[in-house]
Amino acid sequence: MSIKEKDSLYIANTYARFDVEIVSGKGSYLYDDKGKEYIDMCTGIAVNTLGVADEGWIAAVSAQLGKVQHVSNLYYSAPQAELAELLCRRTGMKKVFFGNSGAEANECAIKVARKYAAEKKGAEYNTIITLVNSFHGRTITTLAATGQDVFHKDFLPLTEGFKYAVANDIESVRALVAEGGIAAVMVEPVQGEGGVMPLTREFCEELNALAEEHDILIIADEVQTGNGRTGELYGYMALGLRPDVVSTAKGLAGGLPMGACMMNEKTAGVLTAGSHGSTFGGNPVSAAGALYVMSRLTDELLDEVKEKSDYVFSALKGKSGIKSVSGMGLMIGIETERDAGEVIAKCIENGVIPLKAKNKVRLLPALNIPREALEKAVAVIIEAARI
Repeated sequence: MSIKEKDSLYIANTYARFDVEIVSGKGSYLYDDKGKEYIDMCTGIAVNTLGVADEGWIAAVSAQLGKVQHVSNLYYSAPQAELAELLCRRTGMKKVFFGNSGAEANECAIKVARKYAAEKKGAEYNTIITLVNSFHGRTITTLAATGQDVFHKDFLPLTEGFKYAVANDIESVRALVAEGGIAAVMVEPVQGEGGVMPLTREFCEELNALAEEHDILIIADEVQTGNGRTGELYGYMALGLRPDVVSTAKGLAGGLPMGACMMNEKTAGVLTAGSHGSTFGGNPVSAAGALYVMSRLTDELLDEVKEKSDYVFSALKGKSGIKSVSGMGLMIGIETERDAGEVIAKCIENGVIPLKAKNKVRLLPALNIPREALEKAVAVIIEAARI
C-alpha cells in the first residue's frame, strides 16, 4: 500500500488532507514524494520557526539527544531551567510551567486563574471571559474557552465557567464583568483561527484598566502569536497589553512539542507542589530546541519580520481579487473574492503552500524566509487570487 492508502486505512479521519505527501525540506522549501518543490508559507501552522532542517537547531537538538532524551520532572534538568530563565528574563515574567502543546499551556493558564481567584476572592470567582471567534485548543476545557460554536456542537457538555465578549469592544467585556464572578479575561493578541484579526491597542489599554479596577487577571494566549511571529517576541508587547499569565507553544521549540505557561509576580506563587504536572513537560530535547530558537530571535530578526510583513501587506494591497489583508508580522490573513479553498488549491498546484482561517488564506512562513522565496510566493498568491 502507498502512504496515502495506509493513512486512510489506519489513521483517524480527523484531517481533510491535501493530496500532497511531504518527504523532505530545507529552509523554506518542501519537497513531495514526486520531487516537486514548494515554498512553505505554513510552517506546520507556525511551528517551524526557522524553517526545515536548520543546521544550528539540528546541532542543538542532536547534542542533547546524545546526553539524555528524557528526565522525569522529579529531578533537575539543565535545559529546562535555562529555558525558563531565558523566558523570564526576556518577558519580565517570574515563573514558567512547561507542557507539550498550546492546549496544555492554556489549561495551565485557566487553572492558575481559577486557583488565584478562589484563594484571593472566593470560590464563586471562577468564570473566565474569552472572545467571540477565539480559539484556545481542543481539550474539553479549551474548547469551552473557544468562542466559536462550530467547535462545540459535537462534544457537549463542555466545561462550565466561560463567557464570551466581542473582540475590540470593551463595553462587551465590561457588561460581563458587571455580572460578577469573573476570575480572568483570556485573549489572543491576533485571533488566528478566528480570521487573523488583531486586537487594537485601544482595546488592550482599556482592558488593562478594567482588569486592574476589578482585580481580574489577564491571560495572553500566545500559542500562535508568540516567539517572534508578530515581529515582537510576544504579540502582547506590540499592543500594550499587560498580562498576568502568558501561554505559548507552536514555534517555541522550532518543530518539537513544547508548551509554556508563564506567570508574573502576581501569579507566580499560585501553583504549588502537586497542584499541576506533566510527564513530558520541559523535556530536555524539546528544551534544547527551544533554547536555540530563542537564541535566534534577536532584535535584528524581529526587525526583519516587520520588514517582510510590510512588504507582504504592500504587495497584496489593491490587487485584483483581494478584498482585504489583516494580521501582524508574519501572521497574515488574505480575504479573497474567490473562495479561499480554491485560491489555496491553485497556490499548491503552483508550488506554494498556504493554509486557511475561516474565509481567508492564511500565511505563516518561517521568520527567516529568504526575501526571494517570499516574493515568489506572494506573486503566486496574487495570481491565484486574480479574477
